[in-house]
Amino acid sequence: MTTGLCELVLKGVWTTVQLLVFSALLAAAVSFVVGVARTHRLWIVRFLAGFYTEVFRGTSALIMIFWVYFVLPISFGWQLVPMWAGTLALGLTYGAYGSEIVRGALSAVDPAQKEGGIALSFTPWQRLRLILLPQAVPEMIPPFSNLLIELLKGTALVSIIGMSDLAFSGNLVRLALQESQEIYTYLLVIYFVIAFALTRLMRGLEKKLKSGVGKEPERGVTAHELKRAETTGVGGGVA
Repeated sequence: MTTGLCELVLKGVWTTVQLLVFSALLAAAVSFVVGVARTHRLWIVRFLAGFYTEVFRGTSALIMIFWVYFVLPISFGWQLVPMWAGTLALGLTYGAYGSEIVRGALSAVDPAQKEGGIALSFTPWQRLRLILLPQAVPEMIPPFSNLLIELLKGTALVSIIGMSDLAFSGNLVRLALQESQEIYTYLLVIYFVIAFALTRLMRGLEKKLKSGVGKEPERGVTAHELKRAETTGVGGGVA
């Protein structure tokens, strides 16, 4: 492989990492806002949050990318560059999955903890910030780790709108060299290396957060974790 083709692949890796970071930040914000809204005492708030989750969870991420990139400019006059179109579509879609993780973790907190906050005359915001989130967030990390890996794999979808991510750059190199076997094998290895680094990073974050509340991270995938993945749909194909 020539130096120019290597630089093309490296630019694709950098674009994929940028898209992953931006999409993950948007998905995390959406996850917490919608997830908390789904536990709100007002039914209209819960209904709107549930409606958002069902719409974005029930539609294809690939079609959502097409809609944001091609339909949004016609409907609203906003032409987004491929990076922001991909970020918006992926962040909103995976945020819907993440909101179920947040809702499930908040609901799993011992009711006695919530009652204790009420007895101390805490406001709903104080109960959320001081009691619920410190205990729920460490439990969210394993399913969020799975969702982050799914998001990494989902970034390859943006190549369909001409964005020069890793998949798009790899395909250009394949066409130039006419070596499908080697190029696609390299791409698989690169995606695996990024995913493995993310797994280690999330594992370290889980360990740090659980040590902060006096817990030890569980080793391996537990039955409870598998049950939660089945409930939230995390771990399955999104596209």
